[in-house]
Amino acid sequence: MNTVLWGLASVLAVAFLAAGAMKLSQPKEKLVASGMGWAGDMSAGTVKLIGAMEVLAAVGLTVPALSGVAPVVVPLAALGLVLVMVGGVVVHARRGETQMIIVNVALLAFAAVVMWGRFGPYSF
Repeated sequence: MNTVLWGLASVLAVAFLAAGAMKLSQPKEKLVASGMGWAGDMSAGTVKLIGAMEVLAAVGLTVPALSGVAPVVVPLAALGLVLVMVGGVVVHARRGETQMIIVNVALLAFAAVVMWGRFGPYSF
């Protein structure tokens, strides 16, 4: 189970590091033009905040466990991603973007499993 949790945490970390870095490095208008229509409904600061939360969660899913310093941050980062994905589901549901809801729910499920495992029976 430890291997499964590491695998899920790694997939989440890579996905959210990339997504967050993109939100932090590109202007809102470019994100909207690239298919992230929801960003047009948000302020530029909100888009950057979401990107920063995603990058911090990616780091929090891996670095504390690898370094052995404050490994309790791993399930907390997973909890943060669960909350971000709930927000994503709400935004995409309001916009009628069913395909993105499916992606959000899958990522939410991965993060929930990591949170459950690292808070519970498979903590560090």
